[in-house]
Amino acid sequence: MILDLVVQAKMAKTHFKFAAFLAMVLLSSSVLMVESGIGVNWGTLSLHKLAPSVVVDLLKQNKIEKVKLFDADPDSLNALRGSGIQVMVGIPNEMLPVLSSSTDACDLWVSRNVSAYLGKGGVDIRYVAVGNEPFLSSYSGQFQSYVMPAMLNLQQSLAKANVVNFVKLVVPCNADAYESSLPSQGAFRPELTQIMTQIVSFLNTNGSPFVVNIYPFLSLYGNSDFPQDYAFFGGTNHAVTDGASVYYNAFDGNFDTLVAALSKLGYGQMPIVIGEVGWPTDGAISANLTAARAFNQGLINHVVRNQGTPLRPGVPPMDIYLFSLLDEGAKSILPGTFERHWGIFSFDGQAKYPLNLGLGNELLKNARDVQYLPSRWCVASSSRDLSGVADHMKIACSNADCTTLNYGGSCNGIGVKGNISYAFNSYYQAQKQHSKSCDFDGLGVVTFLDPSVGDCRFLVGIDSTSSSNVEASGGQTLQLPTTIVTIGVSDASLQTATSIATAHFPTTDLGLPNEPAASTPSCRFQNKLSTAHTTEPSVLSTTKAYPFIGSSEGLRQGEGRRCKKIARGFATAKNIELEHQTLHF
Repeated sequence: MILDLVVQAKMAKTHFKFAAFLAMVLLSSSVLMVESGIGVNWGTLSLHKLAPSVVVDLLKQNKIEKVKLFDADPDSLNALRGSGIQVMVGIPNEMLPVLSSSTDACDLWVSRNVSAYLGKGGVDIRYVAVGNEPFLSSYSGQFQSYVMPAMLNLQQSLAKANVVNFVKLVVPCNADAYESSLPSQGAFRPELTQIMTQIVSFLNTNGSPFVVNIYPFLSLYGNSDFPQDYAFFGGTNHAVTDGASVYYNAFDGNFDTLVAALSKLGYGQMPIVIGEVGWPTDGAISANLTAARAFNQGLINHVVRNQGTPLRPGVPPMDIYLFSLLDEGAKSILPGTFERHWGIFSFDGQAKYPLNLGLGNELLKNARDVQYLPSRWCVASSSRDLSGVADHMKIACSNADCTTLNYGGSCNGIGVKGNISYAFNSYYQAQKQHSKSCDFDGLGVVTFLDPSVGDCRFLVGIDSTSSSNVEASGGQTLQLPTTIVTIGVSDASLQTATSIATAHFPTTDLGLPNEPAASTPSCRFQNKLSTAHTTEPSVLSTTKAYPFIGSSEGLRQGEGRRCKKIARGFATAKNIELEHQTLHF
């Protein structure tokens, strides 16, 4: 019998026939009064970012009172001022080494990212997440030694700022931190026993919950033998019997494995918060709208009934944070091509399916005041030979999101020409519909007729003020996503910075794959008062912009390392100093 423990994602080779089962789950759903808090994760790795004010309005419309961030993005936090929404801010794993060794760095971080937002009319920050899944087995212990020292330093900084009584530190853990063949035998991985004992003791002393991320989808996706009905909440023919306890779904089995692990350390009653849980809607066989709705609605119904689990009867998780609020089209797809499709809302804040969050009797409401680009699309020319299109598609999909074209995706069956058109349009919209971005050596044409087919949606991008205008030669203006590395000089062209960085730090030194020159990502550099320019529109039109080196947007993907190398390479050659070279805020 298979017990749910998070499995490293890899391509499942079987079809999952959910229709009849999921229909039964949905028809039998009913939402009761909420006891556990229902929140969402707000990730910002998007090619088409909604204005933070629109996102906060979306949260308020849907009566979502808890939100978890992966960083301390000032735009997001400023938008949350006065909203009354409870907030968990995050510290990227890459910042842990500095915070673990410098109390000054911790004082500065708390001052800028916590204290600055508190007070009347400010942000209701309740938690600071110290890292994100820092004990993930695939990290091979990279961050393990930094977590506890960073927590102790940050706790001291919160005390200095007089906020330690209401801003609590937590450490979101992946469910692979513990293991067992049966829930009652749960235990933390042997190499984590000592550090987990220290962390759990710290959490208990300071009134903080244990935060864990649970993903039954990954177990189903990564294991063709995993019983599909056990991943949901509608009953199963594959129940797990553990002594007198019987488990009818993977979530409860996973949750109680953690309860048992905490009990072995002497903290069996510690409050547990589910930091991430959800189901993707596209990009893989088992990732679809029907499955996502069945799982998320089933989860909410299950939690708010307050039935608890066999090891904690009548005691549901303290809070659960659905993953995620919005789709993130710029996320890394190394774990799987479904990674960009976890949102209960699409990138533009439109509800993907009916869902009752248990916060009233209403279904999801769409975002308001979304400003779109003009209704036009880029498609493959019907009058040109498309046999040489492969390189163009590679460039387009390297700089935009084409994951719906993958096997199991919503656009997988639209044919060869449809695939080309989808790739062209994804790139065209990511480049804010700049005229040159639909050229592709004459293979692309702009159309005003929506080319969407069935469930395959050809998107139109958002006309967002979060884009930057970069002046190119000939007086043309190209719009790219705002992506900045702040340095102390104005002489900072893309080409110069990239070539210098390449000379000093080869791509292979970054632990990233080599890429064709035409699609090699690079950073944009900005002085305090001016934005970097380039004289090569063709470079801009095929160059992916990367997030500020201190933001989790780049760091979560590993792409921030490349940006950092480029910045340092430029600084070395120009004999200048980077601002916050050691610690990026």
